[in-house]
Amino acid sequence: MRFQAPQLGALGVTFTVMRASQFACLISVIGLCANFINEIATAEHSPPSELVGALTVAVTAIIYVIITYILYYDNMLSMLTTAGLDSLLLVASIVVASLIGKPLSMLNCAALPSSEWSSGLFSSAPSPIRSIITKTVSYISFVLLDQTTCYQIKAVWGLCITICLLFAFSTLACLGLWQRIRRETKNKDIEG
Repeated sequence: MRFQAPQLGALGVTFTVMRASQFACLISVIGLCANFINEIATAEHSPPSELVGALTVAVTAIIYVIITYILYYDNMLSMLTTAGLDSLLLVASIVVASLIGKPLSMLNCAALPSSEWSSGLFSSAPSPIRSIITKTVSYISFVLLDQTTCYQIKAVWGLCITICLLFAFSTLACLGLWQRIRRETKNKDIEG
């Protein structure tokens, strides 16, 4: 049994490259956000909603990316529906990127203290870092924790922006593939 991807020309290759790039970016976002949430949870605090939202959208998106590529590979994917779902994930990615990046745009990570200085900061966190009542870590205070955290959260922000672009391009590729498949089907019906 030989496996072969659908032969849909440059748009088919574009769709495959978009899905592979989305997969790589989403895995990176999941890894970074999960690490942040793990560190915060280990210190017995609640993570900021921005990180939980980013992780939720990334996990949902990666499941969608895997399933749609499998269906595409087996020629069972409705491209018009996929374009609509890709555009919904584009909107979700834009929301995540804007929430993650809101306090980061003017932040200079090099001006923050190094990682060695802030070790153990969660255990003795004063009120700016977490709320005394809820033990929830403030997102802005978390970002300002140290240089390493700042650079990593900026990496998450950059990956979220990249994911937005990838979903925009994959939406366009799906619309092009839908048009191509529709035209080929119409031509086969006319010839037959």
